[in-house]
Amino acid sequence: MSGMPRNKFRAGLETGKTQFGVWLGIPDQSAAEIMAGAGFDWLLVDHEHGAFELRDVMTHLQAMAAYDVAPIVRPVDGNPALLKKLCDIGAQSFIVPMIDTAEQAARVVSAVRYPPEGTRGMGTSLARAARWNAVPGYVGKANDEMLVIVQAETVTAIDNLEAIANTPGIDGVFIGPSDLSASMGYVGNVSHPDVVDTVSNALRTIRAADKYAGLLCLDESMVAQFEACGANFVGVGVDTLLLGNAARRLAASFKSDDNSSADAGY
Repeated sequence: MSGMPRNKFRAGLETGKTQFGVWLGIPDQSAAEIMAGAGFDWLLVDHEHGAFELRDVMTHLQAMAAYDVAPIVRPVDGNPALLKKLCDIGAQSFIVPMIDTAEQAARVVSAVRYPPEGTRGMGTSLARAARWNAVPGYVGKANDEMLVIVQAETVTAIDNLEAIANTPGIDGVFIGPSDLSASMGYVGNVSHPDVVDTVSNALRTIRAADKYAGLLCLDESMVAQFEACGANFVGVGVDTLLLGNAARRLAASFKSDDNSSADAGY
């Protein structure tokens, strides 16, 4: 018989140290395994924007399982039917995008928890998460291992941030600077002072609610500032950019006559 899988991401956050991670958008599980051994605290499987099907998410989780790294899944949305399947294949930590209200946040919490705390459907004999019924008492323990982070990435979400963060069952809120900048009227300009101020204040609001606060920040010079505002976890890279930028730099080092430059933006 197998023991209950523990939530590695929660354990990392509970240390009080900032947890640094990378976005995974390449569907091949070899990419996930390479990144899993790189030394990051967590890796996020991006089902929202990456070319992932459900089976691809599962193979990524399987590839990471042997490594000391915490897996997170970002589903394409908060559809309860999708969240149920992701729970069953072994996802325990979620960052759910485009949450604008406390009511939406509450529905996400309900979808990933078994009754009486939620509405997650029973199906442990088919669930990798329960080791196909090999985890004793799985349904009585699973709720405690779920970690729900919702993503605030619009002006509406920022207006409702305090209520979202204080929603029962919500463990944290992730600020999405790219979509937030677009919602604020600064499309593609995550470094605009108004955006930076809004993100900074949002992180403080989340921490004031005693919840975990995170964001994606690909500008290394800004990470310390956001940590000072309370960020507990920070995405500092994307696998596609890491591969592409390294390849372009290597090519440029041998092709000195090529004066083109690659944009490392996000």
